[in-house]
Amino acid sequence: MVVHGEREVLPSATRAEAAKALEQFTTAYNAADKAYDAALDADHTTGALAAIDSARLKAGATNHPDGNPAHQPLELTDAKFTIPKKAGWPRWFVADTKANKGGTARWLLVFTRDGLDQTWEAAYLTLVAPGKVPEFKTDRDGWAEAVPANSTDVSVPPADLSKDYTTYLQDGGKSFADGVHTSSWRALREKRSTRPGLVTQYIDEPLTNGDYAPLALRTKDGGALVFFTSRHFEKQTAARGASVPAPNKDVLALTDGEIKQSLTMEFVSNEVALDPADGQVSILGRVQGLTSGKGE
Repeated sequence: MVVHGEREVLPSATRAEAAKALEQFTTAYNAADKAYDAALDADHTTGALAAIDSARLKAGATNHPDGNPAHQPLELTDAKFTIPKKAGWPRWFVADTKANKGGTARWLLVFTRDGLDQTWEAAYLTLVAPGKVPEFKTDRDGWAEAVPANSTDVSVPPADLSKDYTTYLQDGGKSFADGVHTSSWRALREKRSTRPGLVTQYIDEPLTNGDYAPLALRTKDGGALVFFTSRHFEKQTAARGASVPAPNKDVLALTDGEIKQSLTMEFVSNEVALDPADGQVSILGRVQGLTSGKGE
């Protein structure tokens, strides 16, 4: 009998493998942060987290070529692993941890890999308030259930969340519940767009392919917890005779061109959302980072 590993439904990792992956990521992340050297954790990050982290390290290295003078080692403790049982690749799991940074928020990291011989890489990192992480549906052995990207038994199929979210940010709507990362963010952007002497424009784009693909876990109540990515552009244009507010040195380190009349900044954002079986989607957490800039 031939067993096809790519078709067989198996846990994505053992709990020991998940713990080891988290430990290896933390070690690599701390080495990269201390040296401001993106090469030191490049093998342990991918997707949205890699885009955000590598840009942060690039800016740090430009401004502090001798390393990070404010380095404080990241410590991740009280780790709880949710590991889905699934067929095919990528295989993935979620680590829900406590950290010595970010206040009382829980750090949710999603690790993925595309083959048995590959290193586990952290694709998503989001921070969620204590008590807001939902309970997951698990079988009698404790393995979780992955929700397919095209699933229609939740309010928004996970594959459509990035597109729907970026459309909401531009146009509003009723798909998303009010909150810091929805209605409040829209209101803040509206306020900033009308400052005297400065026009600020926003463009939002979905990111859904390859390492940016959404990943979702079935919750105990029949909904899904979905991790997804989006890209955002913010263009500041000064009125004639005025100038764009001077950006900080980290922005300058990632900016090409001379800032005369305008500055366009590109951000990558990774979100975690509670996508119920019925009702509005709630954005539980969002981590965003500048990835590039252009002065004109």
